[in-house]
Amino acid sequence: MLIEIKGAGFVNKGAELMLHAILQKVGETFPDASFAMTPSRNQDYAKRAKLGLYQKVRLQKYGVQWGTLGCLIPKKLRHRYGLVLDNEVNVVLDASGFLYSDQCFEYSSLAMASYVRTWRKRGTKIVLLPQAMGPFTQSNIRKALAFVVCNADLVFPRDDISYKHVIDLVGERENVQKAPDFTNLVPGIMPPDPKRFRGRFCLVPNYRMIDMTSVEQSTRYPFFCAECIKYLVEQGHRPFILIHEGDQDLRFAEKIVRESDEDIEIIKETDALKIKGILGLCAGVISSRYHGLISALSQGVPALGAGWSHKYEMLFKEYGIPDDCLSVSIEPENLKEQIQRITSDNSRKEIIAKITKASAMHKERTEVMWQKVFSVIEK
Repeated sequence: MLIEIKGAGFVNKGAELMLHAILQKVGETFPDASFAMTPSRNQDYAKRAKLGLYQKVRLQKYGVQWGTLGCLIPKKLRHRYGLVLDNEVNVVLDASGFLYSDQCFEYSSLAMASYVRTWRKRGTKIVLLPQAMGPFTQSNIRKALAFVVCNADLVFPRDDISYKHVIDLVGERENVQKAPDFTNLVPGIMPPDPKRFRGRFCLVPNYRMIDMTSVEQSTRYPFFCAECIKYLVEQGHRPFILIHEGDQDLRFAEKIVRESDEDIEIIKETDALKIKGILGLCAGVISSRYHGLISALSQGVPALGAGWSHKYEMLFKEYGIPDDCLSVSIEPENLKEQIQRITSDNSRKEIIAKITKASAMHKERTEVMWQKVFSVIEK
């Protein structure tokens, strides 16, 4: 059986966590399965090869899919070099995260509809794993996503708002079921020097807070991050900044350090599992990266967040701490109060108890989700 993993990757550490989650969970249940990914400009061949992933032959150029020419290469030769064709794929597991929405490129939704049309003709099984979706107001995106949802075997909106967007699009359907982010089951890797991070507070910035928000919010965001750093330093903590995605986050982190006028350590770790391990050691996390928040909360680490889509708001709501999703325009005194809540011993204990209980519940729901996915794969 050949399973294609769509939408995952290595630059975005949330996407990399989703890749590891699929390989670990599906690999345990179907040890004889093989996995493939479609290469992209942002994906590293060496990393794919290290995980034993086949490369799907797909090359879109000038509006033409040249990957079909791969059939001219004998099958034995293709497989010798780790190449597979689209028509060899039995199951597609889509882990795109947040790609199908008016907020993202319409090409993503239109292309997915085209893929699904082809896969359905071949009998390929299609599962959209838990991800944020919507809103869908543009007519072409609505039409494309309605086709995708109606023709997929399973679709898992990740939160109440995403679920409502999908239901408003196609009505209630048996194949549409809400499920939480599935990286909560993935264990992190402990860094070689855990004492370096244990008990410290971590800031995880996100440059998308600049290009995906209003002018007012994007202007305010660097000051928000700098103020978080200042307040933590004032309380005697040694905060550090952790890079969760590439050079753009790194450059933004350097800007935050200049803005705060503090000597703050910037950690750039390229392994998503090690990043999760680091976050699990922290006393608290302030993040604008969604999976930075998931990695903290799922390990019982108190977190504050500021985000650019409904997925952030819904995450904090589902962990029972809706007030910990902050606006970057929050008044300085109110921000200070919020930070004191996650640093003060008494309030920390209450927060940890609440998110630990929620984390256990979400992990149980994730296990249920996987059983439904396995049922589809086994058909």
